[in-house]
Amino acid sequence: MKFWLCVSLLLAAPMTAVSGGQLALQSAASLKPLRANETLLAGLRPGRDTFEIAEKKLRSKPTPNQEELGYREWVDTCSGRAIRVELDGKPVIQSITITSLESQDGKCEGKRANFLDSKNWETGLGLRIGDSQDRVSSIYGEPNSSGPASKNGKELALMYYQFDWAGSDFPQVMEVLCARETGRVVEITLAFPSL
Repeated sequence: MKFWLCVSLLLAAPMTAVSGGQLALQSAASLKPLRANETLLAGLRPGRDTFEIAEKKLRSKPTPNQEELGYREWVDTCSGRAIRVELDGKPVIQSITITSLESQDGKCEGKRANFLDSKNWETGLGLRIGDSQDRVSSIYGEPNSSGPASKNGKELALMYYQFDWAGSDFPQVMEVLCARETGRVVEITLAFPSL
């Protein structure tokens, strides 16, 4: 009887070690940073949606006289916020930028523009203008590259993500600009081709 008890224990020990080893492997795998690619910005999909879809979704007309330049832009000079879409010849959206870095003229009269709706100021995975730089990393992982930048006289930190690993049917690049003094997101660009 003692013999069979010892044999049972000996047979069970390797199984416990294997399952414990698998558990250790699973725990190590769960510590790896997740890679997340982004497909949506301001409710629009670069590489798929057209200017007509953007106009319907944003429920307003863009600033006039930009068609020949290959982009269209919605600007609110009261808040300094803007949405810009760059187009190809079809016109399919190639890149989308949401920003709070536009100049403000202090004229805040009249009705608030429809494109300022809060759902137009975030990515598909929930990153918003005003979020912290740490939140960017928690959603998308560490950037492929990062460094100092400046725009409109403001000192910024650039976080650059490449999504080529997700396949050619998805946006390939995302740039996130954060204010250096606050660490808060002030601009996001999502592009179907490389920037």
